Amino acid sequence: MNKVLIINASVRDERSESRKLTSLFEKNWKEKNPGDQFSYREVGLNHIPPLDKNWIASAFIPPEERNKENQLGVEFSNNLVKEFKEHDIYVIGTPMYNWSIPSGLKCYIDQLMRINETWKFRSGKPDGDYVGLLENKKMFVLSTRGDTGYGENEENEQMNFQTTYLKFIFGIMGIKDINIISLDNEEFGGEIFQKSERKVYKQIQDIQG
Repeated sequence: MNKVLIINASVRDERSESRKLTSLFEKNWKEKNPGDQFSYREVGLNHIPPLDKNWIASAFIPPEERNKENQLGVEFSNNLVKEFKEHDIYVIGTPMYNWSIPSGLKCYIDQLMRINETWKFRSGKPDGDYVGLLENKKMFVLSTRGDTGYGENEENEQMNFQTTYLKFIFGIMGIKDINIISLDNEEFGGEIFQKSERKVYKQIQDIQG
């Protein structure tokens, strides 16, 4: 049995295309893997606090050395990290905002990016040699974008700070099995968007687990 965590990042609710993708993923996955459990983390409609001086003061203190006061700085972060570690499969539904990710998702990732919790320096010193601490995890990034051509070797690849960033940052945490499915042409609508939609919906429906 796998534990699946769905993370929705859109600031829109019923009009969100990325939420449609995560809903389709969930429906398809449950049909093929009925024993798996689903949990949900809302980072688009619910406030995820950004890092502050209290977080900084607490996060880099070894847990055994934290007192009650400086432990408070990472209390919320600890809960998110614990939840994240407890799951085997992650499904991120995210739109592209200004060629990047929504601010709520960025804040969520900042809360997860914890030294000696989700990553560490191999030598124990800040030498740039990162080691991810999350093993045997799998991730699906279901992205939506207004335009097209953001894939590898495509004309707008250099403008894609959405899926390239997500693949990089979660890779630092140790998640190497990352599948990206992108729904493009949202801003154009009509047949060009419907064609992209049909393609992406089939990709999701073909996922076996």
